[in-house]
Amino acid sequence: MKTKHELELADVKAIAAAAEAEALSQGWAVTIAIVDDGGHLLWLQRLDGAVAVSSHIAPSKARTAALGRRESKLYEEVINGGRASFLSVPTIDGLLEGGVPIMRNGECLGAVGVSGVKSTEDAQIARAGIAALGL
Repeated sequence: MKTKHELELADVKAIAAAAEAEALSQGWAVTIAIVDDGGHLLWLQRLDGAVAVSSHIAPSKARTAALGRRESKLYEEVINGGRASFLSVPTIDGLLEGGVPIMRNGECLGAVGVSGVKSTEDAQIARAGIAALGL
């Protein structure tokens, strides 16, 4: 039987604080979402000035990254590469860059999704949050 690691509240708070610090240091108004490995929302934080729709997009990006065990950017690239039928994939709907899985020794612990600025900047914020765990 395997031992499964999981995010604890202290981990989630550390990720959120580091992601927020990265966003604020750049002057970016975003929403930050953190999910567990099943895509269930653990944290949602909408910074001052972030547009309302970002509070829907960020959790979708995070859920997509967690369930797919890969960055949501890869799905965007598949679709942009001409495989539009991928838009019909069930359950995942955050098919835009900005969702980053939290990986430890090949195991997905969850993911961070960010929305509100350019997709590359969203991913930068998510990665900064994950880096706080020192994995």
